[in-house]
Amino acid sequence: ELPPQHAVKFYTLANNFLSDRRQVVRLGSITSSPITLNTGAPQGCVLSPLLYSLYTYDCTATRNSNIIVKFADDTTVVGLITNGDETAYREEVSALTHWCQDNHLTLNVAKTKELIVDFRRCREVHTPITINGAAVERVSSFRFLGVHLAEDLTWSVHINKTVKKAQRLFFLRRLKRFGMSPRILRTFYRCAIESILTRCITTWYGNSTAYNRKALQRVVRCADRIIGGELPSLQDIYRKRCLRKAGRIIKDSSHPSHKLFRLLPSGRRFCSIRSRTSRLRDSFFHQAIRLLNMS
Repeated sequence: ELPPQHAVKFYTLANNFLSDRRQVVRLGSITSSPITLNTGAPQGCVLSPLLYSLYTYDCTATRNSNIIVKFADDTTVVGLITNGDETAYREEVSALTHWCQDNHLTLNVAKTKELIVDFRRCREVHTPITINGAAVERVSSFRFLGVHLAEDLTWSVHINKTVKKAQRLFFLRRLKRFGMSPRILRTFYRCAIESILTRCITTWYGNSTAYNRKALQRVVRCADRIIGGELPSLQDIYRKRCLRKAGRIIKDSSHPSHKLFRLLPSGRRFCSIRSRTSRLRDSFFHQAIRLLNMS
């Protein structure tokens, strides 16, 4: 807990930081007249996410079957619905709406989407949830923190968009034409192309199909021909990042997933996690444990 004297100092700092902020818009050599702001927080500032986290600290789930995930100013309600009873889920959305009203926050209904994952053979007609009288749009996929999630829990939508974005090799070819060295070309590839292909790769690559992996690797091979040197495959990058991420979780006893990495009595191998579906078997934790036991 923060001592009272430090809390007063922090409040004074935050109040000074957020109050009477002068803002202008500059386009070329033209600058608009300044205006003074006393609402919101500056975008791109390191302190802004911290202030938002403190402000929304008590915004938590009211039911055990629900989870509220918060990251910066994105808030997601995840509800587990059993036996077709949506009461707890709908009450959670209603509670979040009232919390925002009580704390002077406005939910953007136009940007709010509902994604339903339902693998039952007989699906019931779903009544849309409403926020402040407006119906929330149901979608088959949406972009969450840079990753496209789909209602069938496959990664084709995300990978297709990733490949389309990473295929822009125009600037790499231009640099090659200008006579840049392979070292510079490789650095540009890692920053502008590989970073796109491998974003959150530990989350989705293990569950990707062979067709998806070929499409991804095709971009790497194309860049490889332009640069003229061998580039690391996405499979190798995936394995290294899985091991690195698993190592960090094992060393951090406070991590929520630390308990999943349990050593066997021999102390040399980790206990495998049971799974009934290939979707779960190919997910990060299962793959990471297999890689750790193989290394």
